[in-house]
Amino acid sequence: MTIQKVTIAGGGVLGAQIAYAAAFHGYDVTIWGRRDDSIERIKPRVDRLHQIYSEELEVAPSYIGEKNPNYPRSFFASKEEITEERIAELKEVNEKVYKSFIYTTDLEEGFGHADLVIEAIAEVVDQKKDFYEKIAPFLKEEAILVTNSSTLLPSMFREYTGREERFLSLHFANNIHRQNLAEVMKHDKTDDGVMKEVVEFARSIGMYPAVLRKEQPGYILNSILVPVLGAGLTLYGNDVADPVDIDMDWKIGTGSPKGPFEIIDLVGLTTVINILSNNPASQDPSTPIGKAMIKLKEMADKGHIGIESGQGFYKYK
Repeated sequence: MTIQKVTIAGGGVLGAQIAYAAAFHGYDVTIWGRRDDSIERIKPRVDRLHQIYSEELEVAPSYIGEKNPNYPRSFFASKEEITEERIAELKEVNEKVYKSFIYTTDLEEGFGHADLVIEAIAEVVDQKKDFYEKIAPFLKEEAILVTNSSTLLPSMFREYTGREERFLSLHFANNIHRQNLAEVMKHDKTDDGVMKEVVEFARSIGMYPAVLRKEQPGYILNSILVPVLGAGLTLYGNDVADPVDIDMDWKIGTGSPKGPFEIIDLVGLTTVINILSNNPASQDPSTPIGKAMIKLKEMADKGHIGIESGQGFYKYK
């Protein structure tokens, strides 16, 4: 099957990024939201991505001829591809893409013609199960369905999809135009040919497809990252140190460009809260992680959910 029509279900921070990247690389993209107000929240994210892509392309000529340029790797396959002509082409593409999205809350319009559906809704098990059952009657027989879940296994949901062999995980890192990672993970009933198609799709939108040979909670990235964030939150919940000092300690000591709380701001507190909710200790206010959860929810209640809102652990506006 040739993938051309792609539907992104959910237009959160990452869902919007996936949609923009797919459209930027030539796919016909529909963004589906549950309600009209969901769609209205998606559109400013797309506006912001258009601005980000525009700004990236404005500075792209400065990378030409550099030995080790720090360029957006989903834009260019290699540094040799960075030319004035290619940059001009991509500027035209960016303007075209910005006007090309279809937004809908209708199930038939959103899923009836899709070759590939990328589910990017909240990390809540029951919501995902309900979503899969709801869209199943509308999907084409040959359509591929993937989940962008960052911690949950595809085998948890396959029976609800109505297409076990054509269902798997495709997990993206945040800020994907630069951190161009897509982890591809099947379950034991996923068709190998479908797996290959998803790998090729990821590659076609400028991602590095990291293939997992078997199911692993948290994939590769979050298997490493979540414990680091959890350790930072445990220190924070126990009032051992302030987030800025935890971040600086980690960055100076390891050479990493970001600390745990800068990463949380990037990912967004809502996503982190949803992931932590799967840990029973987070519901116990006497535990360090439970204390951290209380603090995170207080921040979220104030609207301080990270970079997207302009404030999280740090201020961005």
